[in-house]
Amino acid sequence: MTSPFLLDHSITKRFLSLPLPASDTRIQAEYIWIGGSGEDLRSKTKTLDSLPSSVGEYPEWNYDGSSTAQAPGHNSEVIIIPRAVFRDPFRGGDNVLVMTDTYDNKGVPLPTNTRHPANVIFDKVLDHKPWFGLEQEYTIFGFDAHPYGWPKGGFPAPQGPYYCGVGADRAFGRDIVEAHYKACLYAGVNISGINAEVMPGQWEYQVGPCEGISIGDHMWVSRYIMHRIAEMFGVVVSFHPKPIQGDWNGAGCHTNFSTKEMREEGGIQAIYAAIDKLSKKHQEHINVYGKHNELRLTGKHETAPITEFRAGVADRGASIRIPSQAAREGKGYFEDRRPASNVDPYVVAAKLVETICLC
Repeated sequence: MTSPFLLDHSITKRFLSLPLPASDTRIQAEYIWIGGSGEDLRSKTKTLDSLPSSVGEYPEWNYDGSSTAQAPGHNSEVIIIPRAVFRDPFRGGDNVLVMTDTYDNKGVPLPTNTRHPANVIFDKVLDHKPWFGLEQEYTIFGFDAHPYGWPKGGFPAPQGPYYCGVGADRAFGRDIVEAHYKACLYAGVNISGINAEVMPGQWEYQVGPCEGISIGDHMWVSRYIMHRIAEMFGVVVSFHPKPIQGDWNGAGCHTNFSTKEMREEGGIQAIYAAIDKLSKKHQEHINVYGKHNELRLTGKHETAPITEFRAGVADRGASIRIPSQAAREGKGYFEDRRPASNVDPYVVAAKLVETICLC
């Protein structure tokens, strides 16, 4: 079921397509930030006199943090500072999406500002040139909280035909997926692919490779675009790691990682050394790899148990998977399969770098 509150987009389009006079250089900048839950995204629009030439030229702004569970009412002003800029796929033209991070009025990062501490870590490892590729899984729900494409009052056929499936009885919501893909490409998000996932109504897109802190900027903006497109279709996208209980796959955010050393000849030794370091800090990583992850990491449905750590070549039941190509060529990257779909990309990226490059 789609939202009963859907409006006629053709009417909206009539106004969005209105041209401004050639002498009018004003643009609309959509400022985006992470809300009080650490998972929700918020945004509001600011008119700028002209398109700035760099992110540093965008003005700081503020919002009412008492309305986002980020500040008390008597001292509610939260400052947002622009950090990354993308083209706006909804308004087009010179309009932009601006990813920001959040501070109190004394300049102290909010607890939900995970970008700031992550960037401190990344600044210490510039020579390592850490690359990330994140596989974002998500599930589409109707406005009635029913999985999109599932029969009312029942269940679809068991898992098997849906992964990378084709056909109206196997792929549910492809229009949403394709719209998101093209919107991300337009925006400048480094989206690298899409596919239908194992559970019906569940999909995945990949972001990367991105170096350093940019992986978080690109992933958060891709999630923002996803929520906006779902809003236009009258459906809801969930990043919960186990949206449906029972014999159905959960949703993860598998994190592919490499350093300059790993990508060079003989880099497989650096990969094994990194895995050894990760094995000694398994619980530390689990603690920051997303909420409700214990519902997903059960040892079933292509996961390792949350209490265990193991690695293997081409093993999708391991905590860490070494691609067969990396093992064969003796260099490349590895995949950390533990992060949940709702993980904070700033946090997971910084934690990997901290453990592997700074310990």
